[in-house]
Amino acid sequence: MIKLKTKITLGVVFLFSLLILVGGICFFYLNKTLDNQKIILKDNYETIDYTQNMLLALDDWNKDSIKSQQVFEENLAKQELNITEIGEKEATKNLRKHYTEIINWRNEQFKIIQVRNDINQIMQINLDAIISKNKNIQKNADEAKFWISILLTICIIVGFTFVYNFPGFIANPISKLTEGIKAISSKHYDQRIHLNRKDEFGEMANAFNAMAEELDKYEHSNLAKILFEKKRAETVINSLRDASIGIDSNGVVLFANQQALELLNLKETEIIGKKQTIVAKQNDLFRYLQLEETNQPFKIVVENKEVFYTKETVEVKNEDGVNIASVIILKNITPFKELDVAKTNFIATISHELKTPLSSSDFSLKLLEDERVGTLNEEQKELVSNLKIDNQRLLKIISELLDLSQVESGKIQLKIEDVSANVIVQKAIEAVTNNAQQKKIQLIQEQTENFSIVKADAEKTSWILVNLLTNAIKNTPENNKVY
Repeated sequence: MIKLKTKITLGVVFLFSLLILVGGICFFYLNKTLDNQKIILKDNYETIDYTQNMLLALDDWNKDSIKSQQVFEENLAKQELNITEIGEKEATKNLRKHYTEIINWRNEQFKIIQVRNDINQIMQINLDAIISKNKNIQKNADEAKFWISILLTICIIVGFTFVYNFPGFIANPISKLTEGIKAISSKHYDQRIHLNRKDEFGEMANAFNAMAEELDKYEHSNLAKILFEKKRAETVINSLRDASIGIDSNGVVLFANQQALELLNLKETEIIGKKQTIVAKQNDLFRYLQLEETNQPFKIVVENKEVFYTKETVEVKNEDGVNIASVIILKNITPFKELDVAKTNFIATISHELKTPLSSSDFSLKLLEDERVGTLNEEQKELVSNLKIDNQRLLKIISELLDLSQVESGKIQLKIEDVSANVIVQKAIEAVTNNAQQKKIQLIQEQTENFSIVKADAEKTSWILVNLLTNAIKNTPENNKVY
């Protein structure tokens, strides 16, 4: 009994034989046509090449007449040996005659024109011959195409008849296999093919069922879930705006998103899957990120522009609390740095602008206190005194703001010392007494026997109390008390 494999082999050999037959005949006619074309057109193309070389020699005649004459004579000699068309011999003789006259006569320009005309005539004769021969070649090609088409039609009919009459029991298993593959591609891994056959199709069905069973196990395994979560995590990481680098517990780089690759100026193949020690040796920025003390903002020059980043390391732990990986995140804080610089410049400018009128106001208050200018009553003296105190306090604040503008971090250096809490409270009350009197509000201070001594900057701490008391006075109705 002939096996299915043998039947299919015989059928394929039969179809392959038809293909070889058609291909061989096509190759024969094509090769024959090309050979005829090469033989027929060779002489004409050589003549055109010779005439073009002679025209180029004439163009360079005035530059280097000796070399041009040599090139012209070589190509003219070749042309005289390559006369194949009617009228080409007479034109070549005229060319030789006029060229000889150029060499012997002084009136070269007129003779060069005649030589050009002779060359163009020879070229035109060969071009016309090429066109005529191409038509003949095309005619032969059409004839070959006709016979090849007839043969191809016969082979197609024979082949179609063979395929149509091929045993039907081959098509049914293939259809079932196709349905099974479509089901598997739709993730229906419970699909099975049942064929009660002992031939190759039976073996194929058993192999398919085994594959589907393994895929079903794989789909429900933890590995599939892990791979899915890994892919999803990588998608999320690549969508982050911040540069992110993942490193496992063994020091192997797991991932680096596009932003990180651009900062490091590395390709994926140069970092992912590599030991961090190896990458650190080849990249200065990556080596800097491995340092534990790199939590402070640092500067990178990108496209000739300073960019500031902060490093944040996130430890990834398993259910037992063991570190299994770490993620380095680089956040771009350049906009905040630029705002900080703008704030510092703004404070410095405002402080300088305010200090001048306040200094003038302080001088005016001193003049009011001078009895040579005029005598003030007690109420006026008290008002001038309060204004002077407020003026001095504003001058101190402005001085501190000037100091603030000179500090790169934007923080004022505090003068920490031992000071009584009572002193701080009294400074704050004195600063807002005038505002309280205008609204007829009483400031009630709780009396204690012993005020504790604290470590603080008395001036800056009193600012906080002044701010609180000012808000309290602002939101308290007249003729009330603030405790």
